[in-house]
Amino acid sequence: MPVLGIGGVFFRAKDPEALSAWYDRHLGVGSGHDGSGTKNADDWFWQVKAGPVVFAPFKAATDYWPSGKEFLLNFRVSGLDHLLSSLRASGIEVETRAEWDAPETGRFARICDPEGNPVELWEPPSAG
Repeated sequence: MPVLGIGGVFFRAKDPEALSAWYDRHLGVGSGHDGSGTKNADDWFWQVKAGPVVFAPFKAATDYWPSGKEFLLNFRVSGLDHLLSSLRASGIEVETRAEWDAPETGRFARICDPEGNPVELWEPPSAG
């Protein structure tokens, strides 16, 4: 009885509606999105594009993301440079570091959502 994939990501939020709207507007994440840039408001689910997913518990003392946060959302993206320009134009602080990027794993950037949750944006080598 194998698991077929991740069926959802659920977490607590101070203002779930506002946070959902932020992810919808800035990252195209959530109900009705299908990864093509269009949105079908009748769909209650997010249809993701097939591709790699990393499932990796980290040590409790990791410094890979801020302490005090129990999780790090990582979204697989294409067109990272365009997305980062759009985020910056919206006033969202973007962090990049040359040491995060490698030809075999791809490129990375970090942002935080309005509630301070860390979000990593990952462009795999084949997604450019």
